[in-house]
Amino acid sequence: MSELRARGLSVSYGDLLALHPLDLALAPGRMVSVTGPSGAGKSSLLWALAGALEPTAGEVRLGETRLTDRQQCAALGVVLMPQGNGLASSLTAAENVVVPLLALGVEAAEAHRRTAAALAQVGLEESGNHLIEELSGGQQQRIALARALAAHADVLLADEPTSDLDAANRERAMAALRAEADRGAVVVVATHDAEAAAQTDAELHLDEGVASWRRALDLDQALDPGDQ
Repeated sequence: MSELRARGLSVSYGDLLALHPLDLALAPGRMVSVTGPSGAGKSSLLWALAGALEPTAGEVRLGETRLTDRQQCAALGVVLMPQGNGLASSLTAAENVVVPLLALGVEAAEAHRRTAAALAQVGLEESGNHLIEELSGGQQQRIALARALAAHADVLLADEPTSDLDAANRERAMAALRAEADRGAVVVVATHDAEAAAQTDAELHLDEGVASWRRALDLDQALDPGDQ
């Protein structure tokens, strides 16, 4: 798996600078939280890293490949779990997990195997046949996490993955995200949850779009190689 790097990355909405220029380098196997108040730029950072939001300036690279759009990022193994979950209400829980895998070209048998494993990982193996609208907000959030886990991502970007979860399911979700990092993925978690952030390897704090490390990675992991 490859390093995820951002250089001079910034995001603006009209005259509003939502994310000030940022340099970042994250190695495989690391799990980083992004914290800050609402409107601080957390989602803008994750969406720009995922290729779902075109930055105003700067670039994102996965290894030597410059990331330019969402489709390319998905093909390269960059997965975004969006805030609000982004589930299809007309599909069952299992279909919400398996359909994106099939769209990526995963063979049907493997896609169904991954779906069953991911649903079990989030504790919803008995809920696969339920329509999304039949599930609670917390269950829907766990389905969205299962969808991300089943992708076997090289980079997993999770936007507020524990906001609707009780303490037990928060621990289950964070353990699943840690397992992804242990597998070798780059994992970035945007969160308001201080207890969730404390379980990550480092904490990047955003305040009005300006980033600073509250708990830094090792120097060789936190800074772009060109900045050392």
